Amino acid sequence: MLIGMGQKTAKENQTGRTVDSAFVFDAGIQDFEEKVIQASLTVPVLADFWAPWCGPCKQLTPVLEQLVQEAGGKVLLAKINIDDNPELAQALRIQSVPTVFAFFQGQPVTAFMGARPASEVKGLIDQLTALARQAQPDALDIPATLAQAADLMAEGRLAEAQDLYAAILAQDGTQAEAYAGLARTMMAAGDTGQARDLLNHAPETMASHPALAAARTALELAGNKADDHAVRTYEARLRTDENDHAARFDMAMALFAAGKVPDAMDALLEIMRRNRSWEEDKARLQLLKFFEALGPTDPQVAAGRRKLSSLLFS
Repeated sequence: MLIGMGQKTAKENQTGRTVDSAFVFDAGIQDFEEKVIQASLTVPVLADFWAPWCGPCKQLTPVLEQLVQEAGGKVLLAKINIDDNPELAQALRIQSVPTVFAFFQGQPVTAFMGARPASEVKGLIDQLTALARQAQPDALDIPATLAQAADLMAEGRLAEAQDLYAAILAQDGTQAEAYAGLARTMMAAGDTGQARDLLNHAPETMASHPALAAARTALELAGNKADDHAVRTYEARLRTDENDHAARFDMAMALFAAGKVPDAMDALLEIMRRNRSWEEDKARLQLLKFFEALGPTDPQVAAGRRKLSSLLFS
């Protein structure tokens, strides 16, 4: 199950509510099988049947959204508008809204009707996550699984890496490194909007974790578009003036965005060799951002730090 991949987030539905994240999404007749039945094979899914004209729905749905978001991937929330999907309502014999079904391993395991207090919904989510743990007695070795997922990312096997990060979060929703890894798979797949939405809605317990800070920096840098023509333009400017530090800086950004990390770092280091204090130490500060975006375990960071130390203390 690929949490979030391909789903559209941060959009407005018929009631004006926002679809918050990869863990909270709209579903309907076309994708109910994929987003609810198939997804529930590995993680419990709450299916919230609602309608725009339903007052109690407007009380219950925000509670569901908040608590599912706080669960950090241990449970998902699919929101189904019965006005748009009468076939689903009929198939599940929905007699009133809101009605919430809980699915696990492809089957409904419980349901309730009407608005419920947050404490009761939280209790249901706790029961579902306990049920999921019991169904998967062989707990993951989280450090080893994180390392395996990182290797898959490096090899470009994004779907497999995302599956592993999702499995870690299903076992332990507090794993910030897995949450950040999930966002990075989205960035690598080119879905920076969804990655941004995921990071913006990180649970409070992990929002300030260094792994998420690094992912946010990587997302910021991912916004820099690059192509060979841009790099050639900067190179031409540097042939005219070797001390055109602005051109070399922009070239470094373009190279980094294109995945040419060592060349990008070398360009910033060259600025420092020529003018260490250029624009208030801008080159060094950007190099540190590169380090943060890549993460402390990336071998390119270790090589870059050695070069930086050699330059600073030479």
